[in-house]
Amino acid sequence: MQARVVHLTTTHARDEVRIFHKECKSVVKVGYDVHLIVADGQGNDEVNGIKRYSVGLTRGRFQRVFIQPWKIYLLARKLRASIYHLHEPELLIIAPILKLMGAHVVYDSHEDVPRAVLGRDWVNPLLKRLLSFSFELFENSIVRRISAIVAATPHIALRFSKINSRTIVINNFPLLSEIYTPLESSKRSAYICYVGGISRIRGLFEMMRTLDLVDTKLVLAGPFEDANTKLAVKKISSWSKVNYMGIVSRNDVYQIMTQACAGLLLFYPEPNHINAQPNKMFEYMSAGIPVIASDFPLWREIIKGVGCGILVDPLNPEAIANAIRRVLENPEEAEEMGQRGRKAVEQIFNWDVESIKLINLYKGLLNSTG
Repeated sequence: MQARVVHLTTTHARDEVRIFHKECKSVVKVGYDVHLIVADGQGNDEVNGIKRYSVGLTRGRFQRVFIQPWKIYLLARKLRASIYHLHEPELLIIAPILKLMGAHVVYDSHEDVPRAVLGRDWVNPLLKRLLSFSFELFENSIVRRISAIVAATPHIALRFSKINSRTIVINNFPLLSEIYTPLESSKRSAYICYVGGISRIRGLFEMMRTLDLVDTKLVLAGPFEDANTKLAVKKISSWSKVNYMGIVSRNDVYQIMTQACAGLLLFYPEPNHINAQPNKMFEYMSAGIPVIASDFPLWREIIKGVGCGILVDPLNPEAIANAIRRVLENPEEAEEMGQRGRKAVEQIFNWDVESIKLINLYKGLLNSTG
């Protein structure tokens, strides 16, 4: 009989890349009975042998934190899984109950949440540190009692490994199946791109100020953090140099990247950003284009180590503009950067390497009694 694995999420889409295309598809291929519970209001379906269920669309933070976890629990309980794989911190509230049912519970920590809270604009500045501290106490108290922690970065793993010995890093590296043949630099369009969540602390307004300093266009794709940010940026004069594509398909993402001269990754030096490993960094590399990124120590180690991009002060539009000019005016150097990045993804920074860790984790849990 196949061992049953259920992935649970309150906020991610049913076809989210890490959860569905990487983790769920990887384990269903090796014989697990895989189910995914989401909160998108799109009903139930089955794709690639993975059964997907919705507990209804999440509306607002209150419902996400206090209502949806319990609706997800009621459905998860009926599925009677051997392993429950949780993808949001609010789902930790149901982890002890799932554990009492005799199942293994895995917490997939996509980000360092206590540090992320410190960078949230919607949190009252006077309450940020208190909320961060309180949540860390709650998170630690639960994760030390569950079966395993999957950390999306080494930094997150370092924190949890002190609490739960069964902590592993499963990096969010690109799928080898999605690495397309990059265009030669002479065939690329003379634009730069940014693909991903669009927000102030991810450098949106610095991008706009940079566009005033360089003769190029920006192709932008992804969801805005809120309607006010979208409205505000559209009032800036340099918005006329932006081609906003909206939320696009995976295929369109790679079409945008492979035709660009460079990819931007200009996150602010927030506590949760400095030690992050954004998937977009590796996707730019896989597309064979230079990465123009914030000069954080971890990012410097990767980008300088591979030789695949240029590091800048993300708060300095002139520095960003200089990096863009360097790419535009030195196509041969840019081509070499792109080729080195792509080679590094093919050999090191890819999901095939990471999926083996997840499969081995599940095997180890099912062979254990804890």
